[in-house]
Amino acid sequence: MTDKEYMQLALALAARGKGFTSPNPCVGAVVVKNGEVVGQGWHRAYGADHAEVMAIDDAKDAARGADLFVTLEPCNHFGKTPPCTHKILAAGIRRVTAACPDPNPAASGGLAFLSQNNVAVSCGLLQDQAEILIEDFLWYVRHHTPFVTLKCAATLDGRIATFAGESKWITCEAARAFGHEIRGQVDAILVGSGTLHADNPSLTCRIPGKQTRDPVRIILDTRLTISEHAKVIRQESVAPTIVVTGPDVPADKKARLLKQNVQILEIGLKNNRLDLQELMVTLGEMSITSLLIEGGGTVAANALAEGIVNKLIYFLAPKLLGGSDGKAVFEGKGVEKLADAVTLARMTVTRVDTDILVQGYIK
Repeated sequence: MTDKEYMQLALALAARGKGFTSPNPCVGAVVVKNGEVVGQGWHRAYGADHAEVMAIDDAKDAARGADLFVTLEPCNHFGKTPPCTHKILAAGIRRVTAACPDPNPAASGGLAFLSQNNVAVSCGLLQDQAEILIEDFLWYVRHHTPFVTLKCAATLDGRIATFAGESKWITCEAARAFGHEIRGQVDAILVGSGTLHADNPSLTCRIPGKQTRDPVRIILDTRLTISEHAKVIRQESVAPTIVVTGPDVPADKKARLLKQNVQILEIGLKNNRLDLQELMVTLGEMSITSLLIEGGGTVAANALAEGIVNKLIYFLAPKLLGGSDGKAVFEGKGVEKLADAVTLARMTVTRVDTDILVQGYIK
């Protein structure tokens, strides 16, 4: 195997922790000696051993004089666990190859420390792939707000439901399963009160045969119109439900919801809508590093207009409703000039069974 292949293995290991490690990034590591993989590990959960520790422990005595491939620069500070750099030195690792540097000023400097202690180091192997894997962590460290993904699913003529409100199902089963995979990878999921009342969704992560973790459920509900019998309140889930309201909501209903362990978060209004930029700052302060928006046309349009979206996941189903009266992907007034249109960078187009998946980053 080549160095690139060893790092690809480390990246595959890191992906196994996606969704379970926040606010830490998911990281994978491989110990190689004499051309053979002798140890593997990945960060499995926040507060658990880091990938480097797991890989070195897996390698046991074979770690001495071996090479370590890791998807993120080893940490060099005391946090929930001791510095990985100390573990690397104690194990006798001779060379460390990292995919990308750690932007967290509290944890960075690991490669420099190792170099000063006579360990050969390098950084940048498959860096682009590694950074995509932890793009939410990188954004959060630099901006202190969640990395926001907007997910849409529509017919070819841009409709998310018929004029009567029927939306189950626009996309195929494979596309919906992909959506649950994304839910399991983010800290929180957000919808508006319109989607809540129309669909009464669970907003949980359901993947048959796989261990999953439910995201925090966030409901935009300016006037606190949520039913006290909504699934997001009544269902069994360890993840909390947060209802975001404007000022002056009914105190008696607020009290009843609080008794059902619903968290009420009051934020200001902007143009008679909840201020999404203020909300992002507040969610960042709550250590929510990634957010998936699955709201309807109003929430989707407002999220784009407020500039909070980082990434778009857009499913197109091979269906046509054939009219202008269905519910649109984006509601309300759009831009007047094409020069002001939202454009995507690093766009990919793939097939998911019968549907088309477009992904890209907001420029």
